[in-house]
Amino acid sequence: VQLQASGGGLVQAGGSLRLSCAAYGSIISISVMGWYRQAPGKQREMVATIDGGGIANYADSVKGRFSISRDNAKNTVYLQMNSLKPEDIAVYYCYAGVRTYGSQLHLQYWGQGTQVTVSS
Repeated sequence: VQLQASGGGLVQAGGSLRLSCAAYGSIISISVMGWYRQAPGKQREMVATIDGGGIANYADSVKGRFSISRDNAKNTVYLQMNSLKPEDIAVYYCYAGVRTYGSQLHLQYWGQGTQVTVSS
C-alpha cells in the first residue's frame, strides 16, 4: 500500500490550499483517514481525521478553518485549508488505516509528507 500526498506549496497568510492523499494497492477497505503535521523543532501533531462514516475530528487550532473530506471510491482524503496562518507552516502527512487482501486487520500507512509554507 502506498499513500501519495499532493497539494502543498507556498501561500500568503489568509490564503487557501487543498491537500490530497490517495491510497494505492490491494485494498479491501479503509477505516480512518487523516492528516498530521510537523513543524520545525516540534512534535508531530494531529490536524484532522475522518472515519469511514464521515465523522470528522479536528485539532482546536484548525477548527473553523480546515475541512477534511474523503472520497471512498477513490481511496482519497482531502484537507481544505482556509485562512492559513504562519503557525500552520509544517510538513503535512496523511495516513490511513488500510485492510489489504490476506489481512484481517486495518494497518496504519503514512504518506511521504507535503510542505505547506505560509508567508506573513
